[in-house]
Amino acid sequence: MPLARQALPASRGRRRIAAAGVALALLASAALLAPRAARAAGMLAPGDTFPEWSLRDQTRQMVRSQDMAGKTYLLWFYPKAMTPGCTAEGQALRDSFSAFTEKGVEVLGVSFDSPEENRRFAQTEGFPFRLLSDDGGLAIAVGAADARDQATPRRISYLVGPDGKVLRAYASVNPATHAEEVLRDVSALTSEAPPAS
Repeated sequence: MPLARQALPASRGRRRIAAAGVALALLASAALLAPRAARAAGMLAPGDTFPEWSLRDQTRQMVRSQDMAGKTYLLWFYPKAMTPGCTAEGQALRDSFSAFTEKGVEVLGVSFDSPEENRRFAQTEGFPFRLLSDDGGLAIAVGAADARDQATPRRISYLVGPDGKVLRAYASVNPATHAEEVLRDVSALTSEAPPAS
């Protein structure tokens, strides 16, 4: 009988530990999901007007949103030049560059890297598109960062139309397949567009 009395508290203890483990797992998954939800909430939505911007490219030349008026462009934010994910994403965009050009889409990369770092990145990888240096202002405005002192922007993208409005917002980007995804969306948008009168 004393053994049975001792076994009961032990099994209750195991159940409490198991319940605590489940509760911790739920809290952990909620914590992992919270940044994703916040990221999506801070992003612009299709139909929103993309904010005006003015950023230097890898040659230190100023590029402005006004320069893009009448053009469709992809603005892809990448965390850090010369890192594996950013290199893979840039290579896929580079390898699909002619398809983007045929569809009338200009490709522009954006990071917190200096123009010199972006120049090395573009030269090393043979990127035919411009890489822009943001001080965090644009990234904050479009949900790629929460503060100017953030070390790197989040990996997101926007497809912006000739009227300066967001056509597609990409809150979750797979570096290896993003170029294909955007090209599919451009094709779908083209087929949805009403014929010119």
